[in-house]
Amino acid sequence: MSSPIRAGVVGVGSIGKNHARIYSGLPGVEFSAILDTNSETATVVSQQYGVKAVTDLSEFAGLVDVATVATPTPSHYEMGKFLLSRGKHLLIEKPITETPEQARELVSLAREHSLILQVGHVERFNPVLSALEQRLTKPRFIESHRLSPYPFRSMDIGVVLDLMIHDLEIILHLVRSPVKSIDAVGVPVLSKGEDIANARIRFENGCVANVTASRISPEKMRKIRVFQEDAYLSLDYQNQTAEMFRLVNGMITREAVEVDKDEPLKRELQSFVECSRRGVQPVVSGSEAAAALELAIEITEITKSATGELIKELGRT
Repeated sequence: MSSPIRAGVVGVGSIGKNHARIYSGLPGVEFSAILDTNSETATVVSQQYGVKAVTDLSEFAGLVDVATVATPTPSHYEMGKFLLSRGKHLLIEKPITETPEQARELVSLAREHSLILQVGHVERFNPVLSALEQRLTKPRFIESHRLSPYPFRSMDIGVVLDLMIHDLEIILHLVRSPVKSIDAVGVPVLSKGEDIANARIRFENGCVANVTASRISPEKMRKIRVFQEDAYLSLDYQNQTAEMFRLVNGMITREAVEVDKDEPLKRELQSFVECSRRGVQPVVSGSEAAAALELAIEITEITKSATGELIKELGRT
């Protein structure tokens, strides 16, 4: 029987706490260390799971084989670079880094050291997406909505990099075609960055994706609809339900799709640990996350430009 993999979490805020909870209960995993600049938070989590809390990244690296980095985005690059250079398999929360160049450097470093670099696009582990992939042929039109109340976190990034990036990564995965053109708008309401945004993405293979994200909604919604030549699939990530509509004998039939419900984050961490143990490619690699980041940044820049033009136009009236 192989020895347990030692796991740790850097940053035990709202997201990192859930990683800590799951690592503490995963078979074959020894949850061994946490690191957080907030000593009060670190103490609470340390006592809750009986794990060592440290303040030095070198000490942390000596206590783990695999680690989650769940700190604010601006620190991902330096944290990732340090831990990869010390031979640690990493799961970095999305977005992977601030820039695609930084992301590609981490990808290169992981490859150089034969390490797993996975990125926390957790929706890829949602059971409803597995149900979609089993029925997917050639998507022609995709519509996604990701809405949430104001989170009072991730204020260093806008809603495109905070929420929409989940859907962008999934859409790139489903369509598998270069982007041809992008139209996008976004509006800052409570933050410096955009809090609501919409993007229409046209791909070279003819597929079109219409993507909406908001973090100022009174309700939560995480849905995607995929239209293809033989069917239309509607998925609800939040409730883990799915429906499929087909044209049969001149009539549209509606059928519920069976989904084996499970916690996506648990599936994500199980997969990460297994990939690290076996040395196999993760479901969401650093390269795929870098591509989603590049698209998200391009959309963010387009929204800024569109907002600037609107402000100028309003100033003339």
